[in-house]
Amino acid sequence: MTIAGLLKAGTLTAALLLLGATPPTEQQALAPLEGAGWELVWADEFEGAQLDRSKWTPEVSCWGGGNAERQCYTDRPDNIAVEGGMLLLKARKERFVGPARPPEIAEYNNPSVTQSHTSGKVRTIGQHAWKYGRIEVRAKVPPGQGTWPAVWMMPEDNVYGAWPRSGEIDILEAVNIGAKCKRCEGGRGENRTISALHFGNFAPQNKFVDHRNALPDLALPSDDFHVYSVEWGEGLIRFLVDDRVHLTVTADQWSTAAPNAKGRPSAPFDQPFYVMANLAVGGRLSEENNAKGVAADTFPAQFAIDWIRVYRCASDPATGRACIR
Repeated sequence: MTIAGLLKAGTLTAALLLLGATPPTEQQALAPLEGAGWELVWADEFEGAQLDRSKWTPEVSCWGGGNAERQCYTDRPDNIAVEGGMLLLKARKERFVGPARPPEIAEYNNPSVTQSHTSGKVRTIGQHAWKYGRIEVRAKVPPGQGTWPAVWMMPEDNVYGAWPRSGEIDILEAVNIGAKCKRCEGGRGENRTISALHFGNFAPQNKFVDHRNALPDLALPSDDFHVYSVEWGEGLIRFLVDDRVHLTVTADQWSTAAPNAKGRPSAPFDQPFYVMANLAVGGRLSEENNAKGVAADTFPAQFAIDWIRVYRCASDPATGRACIR
């Protein structure tokens, strides 16, 4: 039977196997948590041969986000590519000179900085932002001491002030996967991914809530693709891996020191946030943990993202709470 015939006959799995593709699973289904009421409002499946610039803006900067990271983010195919239905963010060891900061926080004349590595970072900043909903990414993180891939969210406008007063939502962070880890079960090294919220007052009075999550079989998350999600409603945020909730945070656990937040119990997480994905090299969280530093044999490294999807709660878009069950 032809592939068209297989599809017409309803044997989708057989057709996919014939094509060499992976059959769909519950985690790959278009609608997450069937019956919960989530409605798809935005997505990038990363088809085609180039980044969709109507959805994403690459960041070009050598700023390490205040974390002493080692990369310059560039807008080159060497660091950002769309291939085989995936977004590939690629970190390479190469000396590179670029602007010190991204444009929205650039100092006057934005001096040049030299870094030891290059990598990729894409953001929906200035194009797409959302308040409440479910945001999910299917991704395969890279292994190695010194890698720090992330998918996270920042406020569209700093309504409550600069970081962290206006908040930060970290859907996925994967630091030093496979590197030495005394606290990790499974015997293969660091096998935990991280989700977190950042809030509070200016450093050093900043605060956060986070959780390090291992897969049920204790496998390395770099071995395969997984779906990392956040479900965000008024006064409630929870994080999931492959539809398993591993961290739930309520409004009484977060805060902001911003004076204009008075009378807003869900602040700062009551404003639109945009999405970004990046592959950082080194930085304090990476280099001060596990085997320490940046391993020479870690790079080149690649963060592969199959898709990113955004849903709203169809029956309760104003708060999102009706869909968080």
